[in-house]
Amino acid sequence: EYSCEYGSLKFYALCGVGGVLSCGLTHTAVVPLDLVKCRMQVDPQKYKSIFNGFSVTINEDGVRGLAKGWAPTFIGYSMQGLCKFGFYEVFKILYGNMLGEENAYLWRTSLYLAASASAEFFADIALAPMEAAKVRIQTQPGYANTLRQAVPKMFGEEGIWAFYKGVAPLWMR
Repeated sequence: EYSCEYGSLKFYALCGVGGVLSCGLTHTAVVPLDLVKCRMQVDPQKYKSIFNGFSVTINEDGVRGLAKGWAPTFIGYSMQGLCKFGFYEVFKILYGNMLGEENAYLWRTSLYLAASASAEFFADIALAPMEAAKVRIQTQPGYANTLRQAVPKMFGEEGIWAFYKGVAPLWMR
């Protein structure tokens, strides 16, 4: 007996919850490493290596400084996971129904790739605003220390575009 019917709203919801848990939690767990990586990219003279980056960050901001950007990371990647895992199943079923059962089986690899790309398109739109805030928090000293500080400042300075400038690079990735 299955926990729910394949293709039902409950099925999609469970897939989405799986995405939230797998993407949101794992990306949040590696925030310290991501923070140092981003800082190394922005200021390679100051952050010369991973270990040096951790040392400089702890010396300047304390151990709590390694958690900078955790909130937008958790929210953004949870939204991305929700869309990626949930929409993948939606598109897989939609495209499979469009092809018919036999062709869906024969072309399953292409179908899975198309469903995955379609889901990722929307997942990156969901991620982009929080990723933009996270990068500002982590790489621009004094800009903002929290998501609540960053969002209104970004919107006030650049409008809605501030949150979606990075969506094209996400799609290219």
